Amino acid sequence: MFTARLRPTAPMVLASLALSLPALSGCSSSWFCHDTTAERGEAGRKVQVVDTGGQPLGVTVEAVGWRLKPHPQVPAEGDKVHFDYRFDGADESRGPTVDACAVDKDRVALRCTTVGAAGAWPEPDGTRTGDDWLDVDHPGQVAAVLFLPNDQSHDRPPCAADPKDGGGTHPPESASTGDRL
Repeated sequence: MFTARLRPTAPMVLASLALSLPALSGCSSSWFCHDTTAERGEAGRKVQVVDTGGQPLGVTVEAVGWRLKPHPQVPAEGDKVHFDYRFDGADESRGPTVDACAVDKDRVALRCTTVGAAGAWPEPDGTRTGDDWLDVDHPGQVAAVLFLPNDQSHDRPPCAADPKDGGGTHPPESASTGDRL
């Protein structure tokens, strides 16, 4: 009995090559770069820092105090928000970076800045502490200083900037004045 064997045709060879190309180049099965943005976590005085997947990093950051007072370098500009913070569980040489915001009684951001564990001072107990200033338009409206839990330190390049290695999940946009936290 004779068994027929199919001879590969040029279109079949090209299709086979096209399907194997991503595997050979180290790319995933997707031909396209995809950008997504992580969801912003709930702000608090003390938060567990999370990665872009929402998984805890084992680091907490806490606003340990804040006060209104003139900045020593520009006292004529009036009161600013001076706040102290503490990272617990952060790495000595690098660490997460998070947004800190002065908010009013309705948790609306009056001004925000980004602070990082790497810029804080190491303490004997293993924590890292720091302080920063926020210049708000109406200092008397400040009710608290809150942190957002999302780590902002490992933002990958977007697909538009690097279509081969970019993409993936990015941290949410940094908080800004007027955002409800």
